[in-house]
Amino acid sequence: MERPISPPPKRRKLLPSDAKQEESDPNVLTIYSWNVNGIQPLIQQPITSFFSPQSSNQKVNDTSLRGLLRHHEWPTFLFLQEVKISPDDLASIRALEKAVRKDKKTSNTEPDYVAHVNLPSDKFNARGYGRKLYGVCSIIRQDFADRWVERVRPVDWDLEGRFLVTELQGGSRTQRLALINAYMVSTQDHLKSGSNLTQSSQVNGTDYPYKDSHSGKVTGTRHDRKLEVHKLLAAECRKLETDGFAVILAGDINIAVAPIDGFPNLRTFPPQHCINRADFKRRFLEDETLSSNGASEEAPEKQPSAQPEQDRTSQESRGLGMVDTFRHLHPETSGYTYYPRGRSFGESCDRVDMILISKSLQDSLMSAGMHETPAERGTSDHVPLYAKLRFS
Repeated sequence: MERPISPPPKRRKLLPSDAKQEESDPNVLTIYSWNVNGIQPLIQQPITSFFSPQSSNQKVNDTSLRGLLRHHEWPTFLFLQEVKISPDDLASIRALEKAVRKDKKTSNTEPDYVAHVNLPSDKFNARGYGRKLYGVCSIIRQDFADRWVERVRPVDWDLEGRFLVTELQGGSRTQRLALINAYMVSTQDHLKSGSNLTQSSQVNGTDYPYKDSHSGKVTGTRHDRKLEVHKLLAAECRKLETDGFAVILAGDINIAVAPIDGFPNLRTFPPQHCINRADFKRRFLEDETLSSNGASEEAPEKQPSAQPEQDRTSQESRGLGMVDTFRHLHPETSGYTYYPRGRSFGESCDRVDMILISKSLQDSLMSAGMHETPAERGTSDHVPLYAKLRFS
């Protein structure tokens, strides 16, 4: 008997720790993440409404970036993925930066924000759609940025505009934090109908070629690149932790890790889904040694005679053991972030967007969830997700 299709999920009630009065607590770090599938609807006017006003002084039909920030009660961070701005489109970049700033003429009480973008510069693998593809934007509350942000940077191993790292200064008795805004390579074929092989660089996953970003030489497939990005990102996280940072990894991970994360079923075709899933889980969620063939195994006991180089190699071969914030707090709860267009809301969905944290931050985690309604999805095919952490 086939599993019945569920009705569109109702918006989940927030936990007591999500109460509005705690939003103003300066010790609470609030991170929102959303794959917007194109930023233009949020920075252009007029925009079709998809938010309900939260209070009498909130503008009706305000679906701008400021409206989004207000709607979610002024989070510390808002990480956006797939903004789809051409790196040559300076007007849109300026419009985005302006869209997060407060209007000083009309608002003296609302917080100000600053936006950082990383857009694709890869001339071999990011050429399609007029270069309007990929891209991430990290939006940070200005008062927090002025006090704590040390730098915001891309990573040197990716030119497709998929990552931004925000490094924070440490307090006198607190661990430093590094937050990574990530838009991972997917396994979906995003070619326009009628596209030919010369346009294969538009593909976000699949068996189409991946070319070296500097030479243009074909080095494998987009599937190969996805697995390579897993390896490179895990190494980036490990280096940050070695340098004294606790890591928060938030964004569109493009992996649903368990049967509870897919409806009506977890995706298993093409088989590459299974390979990608196992690789991601080993590298980021498990805390075991990786064998040479990619399978996990129990970490051997450290021998007293081990050399420093052997210790380092052994350490790098272990999974990061990061904490999936939503699954950690809601181990048996179904929740989804991706609702594809062309289907009724809730007919087919996956939890492919996540906020992962270093194990050292586990006790700081207050709440995590997603806003699962068609209104919250808006013009995207994803819904926003969030996590809140408390620090002393």
